[in-house]
Amino acid sequence: MIPESIAEVQEGLSRQGYVADRALATVVFLALRLGKPLLVEGEPGVGKTELAVVLARLLESRLIRLQCYEGLDAAAALYEWNYPKQLLTIRLLEGERSAREIAPEIFSREYLVERPLLAAIRAAEQRAPVLLIDELDRADEEFEAFLLEFLSDFAITIPEVGTIRAARPPMVVLTSNRTREVHDALKRRCLYHWIDLPDFDKELAILRARVPEAGESLARQVTAFMQRVRAGELMKRPGVSETLDWARALLLLGAGGLEAETVEATLGCIFKYQEDLRQFRRQVWDSPEARRALLTACGADAGS
Repeated sequence: MIPESIAEVQEGLSRQGYVADRALATVVFLALRLGKPLLVEGEPGVGKTELAVVLARLLESRLIRLQCYEGLDAAAALYEWNYPKQLLTIRLLEGERSAREIAPEIFSREYLVERPLLAAIRAAEQRAPVLLIDELDRADEEFEAFLLEFLSDFAITIPEVGTIRAARPPMVVLTSNRTREVHDALKRRCLYHWIDLPDFDKELAILRARVPEAGESLARQVTAFMQRVRAGELMKRPGVSETLDWARALLLLGAGGLEAETVEATLGCIFKYQEDLRQFRRQVWDSPEARRALLTACGADAGS
């Protein structure tokens, strides 16, 4: 199921609606062939998480996602015991067996609740899954250190059960928005790729692939508008996900092109910080001349 060439990776991702340049297709190909984790960094909304989702479809494998957050620990990522089921079993067997006889039964695999890392190891018994460790930079450094050990051997030791080892290593994709630096030791274990915000041609290709119903005219206008918005000084530059959301919103409102009134009503699809919205309005949108110039530059009807 693993693609045989870089071109095959690129074509496969394209069939799934994911536009990847040759550099990204190359690092994905190498990660698959070498069995190495892939660390993908970039600003929010550039398609890091989507890459893992699409890879799972391309490889016809199960996608298992571990969403990182502050305070995430090994227990929450590995497993826990199904305490209600254990208690029910104890009550059912009380009087029939001793506690010593019951213990091995209630601390067996049947009573394990899988969390993502254990699920990835056990899923590999059928077919290697894609394990997405999303937004690693949100987790604490202690969890990152634990993860380094896990990625070394893809095995989990459960005292009551023993060591569970992956029959075949999962394809691991780690993402980071770079709110903090990922430790060098973890980076050395991974292949690395930075996904930047796209230029006009790439973003237009993404919009064509993901929202084909937008049509060529609207797609070009939306792409040009987003490219100009990102050129301003913003706290958070909108990503490709905002572009796709905005295009879909415009279609729902029946827009065939950018019009001042419709753009005004949908600016919340683009800007996620009040400060950025205020700055955009002050510098561009609240001035009729600047607004017309922007719409004209995007190929829209400036008189609208």
